[in-house]
Amino acid sequence: MFHPTTRKVIPVLEREVEQALVRQVQKAGGIAPKLTSPANAGMPDRLIILPQGKVCFIEVKAPGKQPRPLQQRQIQRLTNLGCMVRVLDNPQKIPEIINEITNS
Repeated sequence: MFHPTTRKVIPVLEREVEQALVRQVQKAGGIAPKLTSPANAGMPDRLIILPQGKVCFIEVKAPGKQPRPLQQRQIQRLTNLGCMVRVLDNPQKIPEIINEITNS
C-alpha cells in the first residue's frame, strides 16, 4: 500500500487485514466472531460463519508473516478433525477465501 502524497510504501498491519475480513464477511451475509480460548493457546483468530452453515477458522497474519509453531499445531489439529482452516495475510485474498467457504 502506498501513502497517497509521499508514494512511500506503508506496511499493512495484521489488524487491518482482520478488519477487512470482518467487513467483507458481513457483506457476504455472515459473521466473523473473534476467538479467545485462554485454555487453548494458538487457536485461530476468527471463526467465519456464512449462510447455509458454512464455517471456517481463519488465522490472520500481517502480509508475509507465517503462523508461529503453536499456531501451526492448532491449525493441524483442527484440520485433522475435519475443519476448514485458512491463513490470511493479504486482504486481496478475502473474496477468494469467502468463495471457497461458500462453495465447500
